Amino acid sequence: MPEAAQPASAARPAAAERLLQRLEWTVIRRLDGLLQGDWRTLLRGAGIDLADLREYQPHDDVRHIDWNVTARLATPHVRVYNEDRDMTAWFLLDLSPSVDFGPPGQAKRDMLAGFVGVLARLLQRHGNRVGAVLHAGHAGMGRVLPARGGRRQVLQLLHMLAGAPPMPSFAAPPGITDLQRLLNQAQGLLRRRSAIFVLSDFLCAPGWDKPLARLAQRHDVVAVRLLDPLELELPDLGLLLLRDPETGEQLQVDTHVRGFRHRFARLAAQREAELRAGLARAGVDTLELSTDEDLLAALLRFMQLRGRRPRLAAGSPALAVRMAAT
Repeated sequence: MPEAAQPASAARPAAAERLLQRLEWTVIRRLDGLLQGDWRTLLRGAGIDLADLREYQPHDDVRHIDWNVTARLATPHVRVYNEDRDMTAWFLLDLSPSVDFGPPGQAKRDMLAGFVGVLARLLQRHGNRVGAVLHAGHAGMGRVLPARGGRRQVLQLLHMLAGAPPMPSFAAPPGITDLQRLLNQAQGLLRRRSAIFVLSDFLCAPGWDKPLARLAQRHDVVAVRLLDPLELELPDLGLLLLRDPETGEQLQVDTHVRGFRHRFARLAAQREAELRAGLARAGVDTLELSTDEDLLAALLRFMQLRGRRPRLAAGSPALAVRMAAT
């Protein structure tokens, strides 16, 4: 049967294979040469083997203070452990309608799929297991892919992403995304300490910062914020019909009016400040992944930054990272 005549469910595995092959050629091979095998900058294992002692720093977990050494030297010292290389990584994926925004082939959903494909493939090649929870944004529990190893697991994850198609423009959106539900589901699901990547544009109902902070108390959490430059500043394009993908509300605006563009930018900046404050309160590392930047460059900057700084203690202030292209 010709491929064009196959049902969509039969074509999705082939699409997942093509996507993974493209990522392996365009991103993963280049990462292999640039990182020189130091994949540990990506994850921070718990570890139980004592490696060294050093002076206490403000970001350190007070539970790691060695009180005997501190008493002898009259200066606080902490125990440093070898990191556990055997980690489980989970992807918490916000697939609400707003992630479909962006240029064709480079929408936020495309950036999400590329990021997940690259990291999942890198991690499973080093013996780590990967799992995912896919949340469509509306009420209800997310679809769970149990954590496993192997290339087949990565293909299964990409296949599941391909099976969650963008919402048609005529469909009635289910309402504002409830990101809290996804985070609460993960907290009940993940018992063993894991690396967690929360991929969302954070266009959602408020209150997500508290469950995100609870996750960060037990796990190594990275918030991957998806965004498009048009969400921050509107160009002069004349009359536009804007539609809220979360609620379906439509509004016609005149972008020729400079005052309107300034009000839009001011409100967007206010929301940016609130979002960054929420991520800081949650105590997580933050990667901002924009639709106008290169995935490889963003991954490299993020890995290098995590490799240069000491491990953050659970519940400590977040290291918020602006990953826009420089």
